[in-house]
Amino acid sequence: MRKSIAIVLGVLVTASTVFAGTTKGEKTAFEIDTKASKVNWTGKKVTGEHTGYLSLENGIVNVEKDNVTSAKVNMDMNSIVCTDLTNEEYNKKFVGHLKSEDFFSVEKYPNSTFEITSVKPAGNGQYTVKGNLSIKGITNEISFPAKISVAKDVVKANGTAKIDRTKWDIRYGSGKFFEGLGDKVIYDEFEITFDIVAKAQTALSLK
Repeated sequence: MRKSIAIVLGVLVTASTVFAGTTKGEKTAFEIDTKASKVNWTGKKVTGEHTGYLSLENGIVNVEKDNVTSAKVNMDMNSIVCTDLTNEEYNKKFVGHLKSEDFFSVEKYPNSTFEITSVKPAGNGQYTVKGNLSIKGITNEISFPAKISVAKDVVKANGTAKIDRTKWDIRYGSGKFFEGLGDKVIYDEFEITFDIVAKAQTALSLK
């Protein structure tokens, strides 16, 4: 009887450790909540700007001793949404153009990824995040400031990266590669804001 009770208690302790989130010295993988997370984007041109977001397919955030150590975010490029164009027909045409070979070649490259390789404290809850961003099969390292909080069972992170789209072979409307565009120039730099919520789970691994 005592042996049975000991076994039950052992199972309960193990389960509570796995699902309770992080404790001092513990390594935990947090699964990204795809419904609560998204990646916002802003692209600018001479005559204005466009804004929108895309959804996440999945992702994990690895935490050790209450600090984020690495992460992987898989983005669904077919989910691109434009939020500033109110005309439904024009909006649909614009999003279709973004998905075309002029921009993200979504049919050929339906996913983009961001893998965090380094997270360093910058004070006041701010961190410097460094990692590899892969778009259209091309990978470049990026770095940007982010606000990160780690609770017992949830991680929240928000940070904006300013990147040069031409490094990922997105050249449409770029004054760097095309002459005589006038006010049709689309600026090379655009912003992506990672708005991430992740919840503690058992050990996870995404390829």
